Amino acid sequence: MAKLIKSSLVALALALSASTALADPIKIGINQPLTGSVAASGNFITDGAKLAIEAINAKGGLLGEQVELVIEDNKSNPSEAAAAAEKLITRDKVVAMMGAWGSTFTLAVMPKLEEYGVPMVVETASSSKITSAGNPWVFRLAPTSEMEAKAFAPLAAKFGIKKADFLVVNNDWGLGASVEFGKMLKDQGIETGMVETMDPAAQDISAQLAKLKASDGDTLFVTTGFEQLSLVLKQAQAQGLKRRIITTGGSQFPDRLAEQLGTAAEGSFHLLFFAPWFPEAATNPDVAKAYIDAWNSHGYDKSGLSDGFRGYDAMTAITAAIEKAGKAEPEAIRDALWQVDVKGVNGNIKFEKVGVEGSESGQNSPNVYVIEVKDGSLVLPKL
Repeated sequence: MAKLIKSSLVALALALSASTALADPIKIGINQPLTGSVAASGNFITDGAKLAIEAINAKGGLLGEQVELVIEDNKSNPSEAAAAAEKLITRDKVVAMMGAWGSTFTLAVMPKLEEYGVPMVVETASSSKITSAGNPWVFRLAPTSEMEAKAFAPLAAKFGIKKADFLVVNNDWGLGASVEFGKMLKDQGIETGMVETMDPAAQDISAQLAKLKASDGDTLFVTTGFEQLSLVLKQAQAQGLKRRIITTGGSQFPDRLAEQLGTAAEGSFHLLFFAPWFPEAATNPDVAKAYIDAWNSHGYDKSGLSDGFRGYDAMTAITAAIEKAGKAEPEAIRDALWQVDVKGVNGNIKFEKVGVEGSESGQNSPNVYVIEVKDGSLVLPKL
């Protein structure tokens, strides 16, 4: 009898163990700036990713399993971003990752992807170095600075720009934007002038703005995150800088700028990759509406809609690849990402090969929108 009981207990333990193993979730990593100089954007992107996974889990998950997001804060710092990636891969055993917001952070993470063989969908970073480096584990949703500049090119003449200056954050993102937009403007026969830089943590931009005020340019392109951009606009108004301001990079939250800065934001233009105030203008209005409805139902800050979509679309791409691969294994997911062709909030998600032959990275072709702050509201400018 004792042997029978012991055998039954062993069998039960094995059954429970097998059941637990079967119930293990599929882990996807998130490597975002949740604190530090660009934390607002990183948190909104993470919220968007959560919404996408919540919807997938509500429908039964992937491959019969639930999906778990493992979130790491890269603290708006490249060294922390690399460390976060290593933790996600070696400690948490994620099968894929989304990250890492800025170009400098993303470039710091990329060697870890090759070392451990884990794919990452890049949702924000725009430096051309990311897809030209020859890293086959990288798949970017966001446009490069070159793509963004080319999308703006037809509008340059309509804006009537005669001479443009640049004020950019001193990192791969800002410097890359100044180079690519500078090239585009010159190709359009438009003169370019000064390029002023600012440290990512700078709290006083008055010296740079004073130099720019002395320029005879009529347009100022600004590339930096929301927090620093707010400072730039306030100090520009205080100095009486009379210039058309156009921001690049798609992480400026123009509704928050209009609400919080008032007249300091008036007349500014912003290049975005999703305009939630005008979902009918999206390539896939049904997907855009579903995302907006989910965001609002959770009571998230509405100004985050224009950045949260990045996380939503990144998870749409990763989960589609896992489904297509038929297994939650990094290499299989990497191979399946090349076959992904799905509808996203920004537009259709499909990766083309770019970069070093034989070690190409994936690059999506996103949409670009221009939004104007006019009379304290957001409008699609009539150009």
